[in-house]
Amino acid sequence: MSSRREGRARLWWEIAIVLALGLGQSAVYAIVQLAYRLTDDVPLADQTATLNPSRSDREVFDLVYQLLSIGFSLVPVLLVCFLLWQRRRPHLGRLGLDGTRIGVDVARGVLLVVAIGVPGLALYLGGRAAGLFVAVNPAGLDAHWWTVPILLLAAARASLQEEFVVLGYLFARLRQLGWSPWTIIVATSVLRATYHLYQGPGAFVGNLAMGLLFGWMYQRTGRLLPFLVAHFLIDATVFVGYPWAAATWPELFGLPG
Repeated sequence: MSSRREGRARLWWEIAIVLALGLGQSAVYAIVQLAYRLTDDVPLADQTATLNPSRSDREVFDLVYQLLSIGFSLVPVLLVCFLLWQRRRPHLGRLGLDGTRIGVDVARGVLLVVAIGVPGLALYLGGRAAGLFVAVNPAGLDAHWWTVPILLLAAARASLQEEFVVLGYLFARLRQLGWSPWTIIVATSVLRATYHLYQGPGAFVGNLAMGLLFGWMYQRTGRLLPFLVAHFLIDATVFVGYPWAAATWPELFGLPG
């Protein structure tokens, strides 16, 4: 019994460390940032959140800093792979990453984009009109030859970091701790929603709904690739397509005046 308690305590410490290295840290900062925004003199609807800002006014160093930021933010993903690695093939079979049914998984990911992307855009537009979202600027980078590749890498980073940790890792570990499927789905969805709070209360609602759908589907299929594909395609479309959207609907997508 004592060894079992020690095993559970070790798992909890492991979960805490993994989250503190990335998404848990982001959730804490997002809560503080939302409190700051709500107590600021500037109304929430007139504030802006820049997702991919420039990091230097010198082009070459901006590129270096962007690459370093993306690379180091993937360390939690490597840690999760290390922790869930199995000696026998498929090494990441616990995540459904077994090298089979790749075409089917990719197709499911594309369908998820349609199911989530359109309602998500509608929610953002409605939330902006109601003052529940800050103006989100997904592409704060200056125009360089490397801007689009970096934005695509940023989309891949977000997809890998969030889905490997929130779906793959947490589902595996919380099952080991004896949590029920719906308790895991709700808990991970709340985490996903919380680290998006810096975008305003509306972002919490939208990402909670996305988390519940992703969690329910992952619980049923046990395959991570469709969610990696869907998340990447959604973020890539938003990051790269922002300049066109801002020019078309400046009052909704552009920077507040």
